[in-house]
Amino acid sequence: MPVYAVTMLVAGIGIPILAALNAALGVRLGSAYAASIVLFAVALTTATVVFFISGAKGLSGLSQAPKHLFLAGGLVAFYVLSITYVAPRFGVGNAIFFVLLGQLISAAVIDHFGLFGAQVSPLTLTRTAGIALMALGVWTTQQSL
Repeated sequence: MPVYAVTMLVAGIGIPILAALNAALGVRLGSAYAASIVLFAVALTTATVVFFISGAKGLSGLSQAPKHLFLAGGLVAFYVLSITYVAPRFGVGNAIFFVLLGQLISAAVIDHFGLFGAQVSPLTLTRTAGIALMALGVWTTQQSL
């Protein structure tokens, strides 16, 4: 379990870095969309290398997978395109604040109903208060002192 927590902590650290780097590339190129294409090319190359290093298994069931599961690719594209466009205009911190707020809300709903095969974790008053406290904490970090 600690390995999972550390892995996700590092992934979380990477999200604002990704946003800042790709936004800067978009500004440099004069196109958020061009920067997003570059990001996805690098991501596809990286994922392909890891896939082959790990044994190249898992694609055989692709044709039997429910088609709605492919929406994840569209969602990641929307995230990358939107953060690359919005971050230079709205600020990385402000953009990530709203991303985190959306993640908290979405994760709570997914866990509460066990959507997409997720483990059910009911939205209790305590969990709701914790999520609200997290959202307040993230909001507080974006306020000018």
